[in-house]
Amino acid sequence: KGKKNPAKHGPYDAIVALGGGSTIDTAKAANLYSCYPPNNFYDYVNPPLGKGLPVPGPLTPLIAIPTTAGTGSETTVVAIFDDTPTKSKTGIAHRRLKATLGIVDPDNIRSLTPSVAKYSGIDVLCHAMESYTAIPYNRRPSGKPPSPILRPAYQGSNPISDVWSIHALKECTEYLPRVVENLHSDEEARSKMCLAASSAGMGFGNAGVHLCHGMSYAVASQVKGDFWVDGYQRMDCGRDNEKDSGGKHGLVPHGLSVVINAPAVFRFTGTPMSVMNDAAMSPAEEYSMDRHVKCATILANARMKRRGSTAANRVISEKAMREKPGEALSNELLELMNDLNIPIGIRSLGYNENDIEELAKGTLPQHRVTKLSPRQPVGLEELKILFTEALDN
Repeated sequence: KGKKNPAKHGPYDAIVALGGGSTIDTAKAANLYSCYPPNNFYDYVNPPLGKGLPVPGPLTPLIAIPTTAGTGSETTVVAIFDDTPTKSKTGIAHRRLKATLGIVDPDNIRSLTPSVAKYSGIDVLCHAMESYTAIPYNRRPSGKPPSPILRPAYQGSNPISDVWSIHALKECTEYLPRVVENLHSDEEARSKMCLAASSAGMGFGNAGVHLCHGMSYAVASQVKGDFWVDGYQRMDCGRDNEKDSGGKHGLVPHGLSVVINAPAVFRFTGTPMSVMNDAAMSPAEEYSMDRHVKCATILANARMKRRGSTAANRVISEKAMREKPGEALSNELLELMNDLNIPIGIRSLGYNENDIEELAKGTLPQHRVTKLSPRQPVGLEELKILFTEALDN
């Protein structure tokens, strides 16, 4: 606010964003707001918090240089931010926000702590699984927009995004454990994870994500007290509610806030409504179940490779997976989380049954992602059930 427009009034040829996803997203938003200052801050923000107005025209060239293998923000058309008045996360989405150039170098993540590498990397995994299992582009609840300019940035799963998402999922399940264990010395693992992050970004940047991310925004923004994760630098966050927590503000890393909901989410999305009603599955449900099974199979095969083939470490049959696709994918994800020493259930973050209502309400505004869930509807009651499930997973 109150700043001159650097694109039109300053001697700048480009904007350079060097950092993780938050840094790159901040640069995207700063680029937009400096080029085309709105009447109200929320004019460009996604509905229902904002108006979701389209970007009026070209922006200043943006060069994105990621220093984590996580968000893939160098490839995406979104900028996410924490909306403190509503205790939720939301964002701006438009094709013109995308970086003009992304420079991805595995040496830029060499100095990460294992925790940052782990939680940024697990975000890649969730990007890949959510975009691959998202509702198909031709079955979006919103239908076909009246004008191409109103087409949502997140389209739903489609043949193009599938290529990127599956590639990212296969790479991530194999190389994430390696990069966490030997970040500094395993150049191959760093390179593969950097490529996986950008690949997943191109997948979900086109298809979108759904409930794991939608629920994560409430979990991260309503963080309890001074909860923190080792390996992340503490800093003065300058939040309004620091007065209530002794001058401190906690942090739930983004990747943790996403994956900690994922087992409950995939049990939900991988259980068709028709099965619950003792009816035959529709073609759309068959399509969705096939995708849950494929993701579960990729995770199971990576687990076999990681742990070795033993009687205790086996892959259940495809037939068994198809009987309960959601359970199969959820169980395989929990196995990976255990191997990476990732907390299980949001109760481990300090949440309990008394927080369910507010967490669900904090997720409701995330229409751009909740409407991409392959199982609909997803309203307040469904979200309350999901967060209750996510307490202990």
